[in-house]
Amino acid sequence: MRKHCIAPVAAGLMLAVAGSAQAASKTATFGVSATVAPNCLVSAANLAFGNYLGDPDTPVNVDASSDISVRCSKNAAFTLALNAGSTAGATVAQRLLAGPGTEKLQYNLFTTAARNIVFGDGSSGSVTQGGTGTGMANVLTTTVFGRLPDNAFNQAAATGAYSDTVTVSITY
Repeated sequence: MRKHCIAPVAAGLMLAVAGSAQAASKTATFGVSATVAPNCLVSAANLAFGNYLGDPDTPVNVDASSDISVRCSKNAAFTLALNAGSTAGATVAQRLLAGPGTEKLQYNLFTTAARNIVFGDGSSGSVTQGGTGTGMANVLTTTVFGRLPDNAFNQAAATGAYSDTVTVSITY
């Protein structure tokens, strides 16, 4: 009978050892990183001078303004520049609107309401405008002040519609 008793005791002993086994675990770590690259978006509203009368007896400049909107990453420095426009013969110092045939009107764009500092690309005495981004969700506005001078050149222009396309560039 002893043979029969050893088997149940051995089985019980095996269960006791199995029940006391510990689960093992290990841990590891990993790094997480990101880099915020500088980014900027720019858009501009059209600038419309409206009607120009060109009266040499009572000359009146035609002034208008529009806004350039910028969104840049926080702390990203940026610079805005304006080209001379798309009309042939224009310079940053004296932009031109193209009209019927070969007709042109002189105008320019400025950084101040006094219209005494030409907004351009840094050439011909013009200046660029700079700033620092405050985050992509925040719009920063730069106003462009335009003037169509009532001068002899413009007073000689033919009737009709005149236009130009100025490109604004942002460097960041």
